[in-house]
Amino acid sequence: MRDLRPHSLRARLTLGLVVLLAVGCAAVGVAAVLGLKGFLTSRLDEQLTEAGNRFAVSLEHEGEPQKDDHDGDERADTRRQATGTFGARLVDGTVTNAAVVRSSGTLNVDLSTGDRKRLAEVVPDGRGHSVDLSALADYRVIATRGLDGDVLITGMPLEPVEATVHRLELVAGIVFGAALSAAGITGALWVRWSLRPLSRVAATATRVSELPLASGEVALPPRAPESDPRSEVGQVAGAFNRMLGHVEDALTKRHASEERLRSFAADASHELRTPVASVRGHAELALLHPGPLPAEITRALERIAAESTRMGAMVDDLLLLARLDAGRPLRTAPVDLTRLVLDALTDARATGSGHRWELDLPEDPVTVTGDEHRLHQVLANLLSNARLHTPAGTKVTVTLERDGTAARLKVHDDGPGIPEEIRPGVFERFTRADRSTKAQTGGAGLGLSIVAAVVEAHGGSVAVDSEPGSTTFTVRFGRGGVRPPTAATARAARAGRPGSSRCAPSWRSTR
Repeated sequence: MRDLRPHSLRARLTLGLVVLLAVGCAAVGVAAVLGLKGFLTSRLDEQLTEAGNRFAVSLEHEGEPQKDDHDGDERADTRRQATGTFGARLVDGTVTNAAVVRSSGTLNVDLSTGDRKRLAEVVPDGRGHSVDLSALADYRVIATRGLDGDVLITGMPLEPVEATVHRLELVAGIVFGAALSAAGITGALWVRWSLRPLSRVAATATRVSELPLASGEVALPPRAPESDPRSEVGQVAGAFNRMLGHVEDALTKRHASEERLRSFAADASHELRTPVASVRGHAELALLHPGPLPAEITRALERIAAESTRMGAMVDDLLLLARLDAGRPLRTAPVDLTRLVLDALTDARATGSGHRWELDLPEDPVTVTGDEHRLHQVLANLLSNARLHTPAGTKVTVTLERDGTAARLKVHDDGPGIPEEIRPGVFERFTRADRSTKAQTGGAGLGLSIVAAVVEAHGGSVAVDSEPGSTTFTVRFGRGGVRPPTAATARAARAGRPGSSRCAPSWRSTR
């Protein structure tokens, strides 16, 4: 069911104002109608009291006519009786006579059983009672006791009273409806004008929420205009502006800290490249010494060379991340993504012969615009991650597909999956599934962070979906970065030469 309740503060305030006014109008209207009805009924009771029971007395002795003083006719006494006056005589609770005054004279009334019962229930106390007579209409009657022990009832119709009350109800409904409509429109405009500062605060907050606050330098929008600080809206605007000031100070300090950290990482990486290369060179030179060396020395020199090589790769990764953080532009040129996938999978098969490698490529080659060397690094890091963190015999499937003007690359393996505790930060720096420091399994935890940084620099995105027995890394290249295949590349792909000097390996494809 659709929720019809108002959600905005303006709508709620306006609705509350209209509801309160409607309740007030209804209370005034009900009080006025009840008051008027009571007043008119009391006046009718006074008329009945003044008229007395003359008309009912004339019905007291059936068959004994009374003489009219004006014309001498023998008939019921209708003198000083208004048209519609009702009279009835009851003997021992039974109606014996009933008549009503008409403009043409007296008219006997044939009462129903229910009417007779209702008349018999009227208490002869000389006070007014309302009775609904089906043979006539609603009447106001007074019952008194006659000289013969009978009960005489005189009544007058309530129709004039009810007509007047209904007219008042109609007029009050029209007037109150117009007042409510005018109050609703005026109240909505007034509430809207009163809440303008709050709307400006909301607009400023919306602009702030759309800013990329995660990293980099952030320029906050102008502050929300402040109104009277004595009002609640003005206090909200002032508190919001002070909060924005604190946020801006915190973002400025964070950006300055990030800039210092990036500068340090870049400078340190750049400065470390030379000594690391020197250590590796001296270790390799020592291993080339023609004279005999003790086995322990040889082993130490080999370890120094291997670790210096690993350290050099780590320094290069840190330097790359520092450059990407600094926003340095990458090279942009047409890149045959199909050939890169083939080359990367060939290298992965050579280094991970214990795994089962499968490839799924589209019929036509996929070409994107970007930095070929960095995109190859993305593929190499993803395949290396699948090889290092899954046991031998694991099947790794690489899928490249075109999605309109975008491209999607998937690397799936049926290994043990990524531990749940590190899954949310898998693309953060220095995140490792294996906490060991061995080069074969541990690593520095920079591979996937480089993947995310390079893909984002190309306008794409990367995501992971992992559970025991299934892990999939999905790389999406932004729309507009995928180039349609040319006739030359399409012919080369169908001929088994995807634009590379090496022949394509015989991978099993599902297409």
